[in-house]
Amino acid sequence: MEKTCRERRRLLKRLALFAGGGLLLWKYLVPSNNGKAKRELLRVNKADLPHQGALVFRESRVAIVHEGEEMYALSLVCSHLGCTVNVTSKDLVCPCHGSVFNRQGEPLKGPAKGPLQRLVLQDQGGTVAVLA
Repeated sequence: MEKTCRERRRLLKRLALFAGGGLLLWKYLVPSNNGKAKRELLRVNKADLPHQGALVFRESRVAIVHEGEEMYALSLVCSHLGCTVNVTSKDLVCPCHGSVFNRQGEPLKGPAKGPLQRLVLQDQGGTVAVLA
């Protein structure tokens, strides 16, 4: 009886180690987000983009900024606690805690320490798509 209990415990330990090792391999060998296609948030006609300005999409929490030859998309989610920032003619302001960001999304005034996230902007001929 004693021998079968020891063998059963040994078998259960081996199964637990095997399962744990399998989970670790899965976590580090299978890409988490790199293998997934990015999701399209919105699509905009290029003709609708102002040359020296920004289009703000509050529902999608995205701003597409066009300055000179550069065009980029910024997430309007504050890097501090996730509030939606307001876009003004000069900067971006978080109404929750007063963080201020420049037009490139870099923090000018805290409490936010990190920049706003730049989103992928994909040129599709006559339109641009914002991907996340």
